[in-house]
Amino acid sequence: SNILLSECILSGIMSVNGKKVLHMDRNPYYGGESSSITPLEELYKRFNLPDTPPESMGRGRDWNVDLIPKFLMANGQLVKMLLYTEVTRYLDFKVVEGSFVYKGGKIYKVPSTETEALASNLMGMFEKRRFRKFLVFVANFDENDPKTFEGVDPKTTTMRDVYKKFDLGQDVIDFTGHALALYRTDDYLDVPCLETVNRIKLYSESLARYGKSPYLYPLYGLGELPQGFARLSAIYGGTYMLNKPVDEIVMEGGHVVGVKSEGEVARCKQLICDPSYIPDRVRKAGQVIRVICILSHPIKNTNDSNSCQIIIPQNQVNRNSDIYVCMISYAHNVAAQGKYIAIVSTTVETSEPEAEIEPALELLEPIDQKFVAISDLYEPTDDGTESQVFASRSYDATTHFETTCNDIKDIYKRMTGSDFDFENMKRKQNDVFGEDEQ
Repeated sequence: SNILLSECILSGIMSVNGKKVLHMDRNPYYGGESSSITPLEELYKRFNLPDTPPESMGRGRDWNVDLIPKFLMANGQLVKMLLYTEVTRYLDFKVVEGSFVYKGGKIYKVPSTETEALASNLMGMFEKRRFRKFLVFVANFDENDPKTFEGVDPKTTTMRDVYKKFDLGQDVIDFTGHALALYRTDDYLDVPCLETVNRIKLYSESLARYGKSPYLYPLYGLGELPQGFARLSAIYGGTYMLNKPVDEIVMEGGHVVGVKSEGEVARCKQLICDPSYIPDRVRKAGQVIRVICILSHPIKNTNDSNSCQIIIPQNQVNRNSDIYVCMISYAHNVAAQGKYIAIVSTTVETSEPEAEIEPALELLEPIDQKFVAISDLYEPTDDGTESQVFASRSYDATTHFETTCNDIKDIYKRMTGSDFDFENMKRKQNDVFGEDEQ
């Protein structure tokens, strides 16, 4: 399986920047692993289930199931990329109805307003006051204005020390680091606090845009995203070839000169691909387990939300990394009427991955049907300087696209030698779009 959202975005950006782009895909559809599977029968086949979907699942064509669960941060990098390249003109988004966090076996809504925060059972009265002080500090914090630092040095003070400064207890720390800053592990505690403060700012700013949660999700599923960028590339003269097997990557003198397919060589100066095409230039960096669950009911204790995210902080279940649940439903045109899709994911830590996600599955009962996938994660061992071959990283277990965008910016910098700047992606103002009214 290949993973192509990163590649589709990069081919869109490179085309806008005037590069000549040829995009080959061995699959018959855009986006590889980040595509959505339809109809439902196809999902059953894909996971080698012996049966076909029962009548109760409704029409197969009404399903569009993502294999990789991700939401977009409303104020995050992917939304900026979509806005700047105007790919948004092809997409419709809905706000995810709520974010929840797991504590002591129960789930609580992550407060999205000051009123909710004051009423929340996540913390006691005095804790709330201290937490509010901390949030005000974060909101006012500006890394270019030392007057806002309040004695914190963003480059040396650790996050652990910042929490101490505001006298925040363990539960609040768990909640802040995992449900707001969206870290998967606790490694962040002992590094300088700047990134964490910026992550909490991103969360708050994303939340402020729509109010219910900081997350967005496209109608008809994530498969719409790679297609949007593919269209963008095409407008700028990029060429797409689907169903195109790649037989060999042709190297000369240590750098790439072309790609061989069905006896012909397409020549190139640079190549972007996912790890599955270049097994000798990547290393395995762990595994992710993802379980797609079909439900006939909203998740308990989520106020009957038709979409939500649940974070189970690792501390709460004696693990090193968090467990995530992403839930969407018929409201997003990805499931039959009255049906819900909840996708559980986490980084594998033991030899029994399915036992690791048990706490999350318990929150979803009863489950009509489960589809379990365990995927290897790969990262490039070659930075592409010599070879000019640039591999994207596999999707991690996070439930948003920020890490994917960091990877895209990193590849961009290695390919062009300059920092990625969102301004580079603005469509040229006087461009003539074939699709616009004259």
